[in-house]
Amino acid sequence: MKLFIGNKNYSSWSFRPWLAMQVLGIEFEEVLIPFDFEAGNPKFAEFSPTNKVPVLHDGDVVVTESLAIIEYLNDKFPESGFWPADIKTRALARSIAHEMHGGFSGIRNDCPMNLRREIGTIDVSDQTRKDVRRIETIWRECLERFDGPFLFGKFSAADAMFAPVVNRFEVYALSHDPAVKQYSAAMKGLDAWQAWEKAGRAEPWTVDVDEA
Repeated sequence: MKLFIGNKNYSSWSFRPWLAMQVLGIEFEEVLIPFDFEAGNPKFAEFSPTNKVPVLHDGDVVVTESLAIIEYLNDKFPESGFWPADIKTRALARSIAHEMHGGFSGIRNDCPMNLRREIGTIDVSDQTRKDVRRIETIWRECLERFDGPFLFGKFSAADAMFAPVVNRFEVYALSHDPAVKQYSAAMKGLDAWQAWEKAGRAEPWTVDVDEA
């Protein structure tokens, strides 16, 4: 299997399936094609039907979109633990993962993922403040209900979907909630997180539109 990704410093969507695959032990070949153009990179068309990353190639199967990649891998490797085993818990995990995939436009637009960014506040929209409160509630309720250190106890696809938000909360100083601090420490303690962050910080490319 090959996972095509973009810049590790900025590409929040690439980070999600990459992190899930690394933590859950799925072997794959990483292919990084940088988007050093504001609109992406023309080379994406060579491997991506949407001209976007990430993209998973598994033989003649091509899967786009982070959450679809995760669901495909869950179907292929059901023993790997992408989702909680209990059906009710799994429904909640999928609900918040889809909420992350399709929502939170404020924080997504105002606060791009940027591993190299120095910590500091910026002016954000009312929508972003609303997004922060909602994410704080999700993390706090999950940690309390499932005893941490991850949202559903063990690391799952839900954690992968929220991983870029951990960076956003930190570098834009968006939250002082104790649950955010607790959860962020668990996520940043992952070997896979640290490997991705180290590589992202070392990248030479700068994308001005993502330098909020």
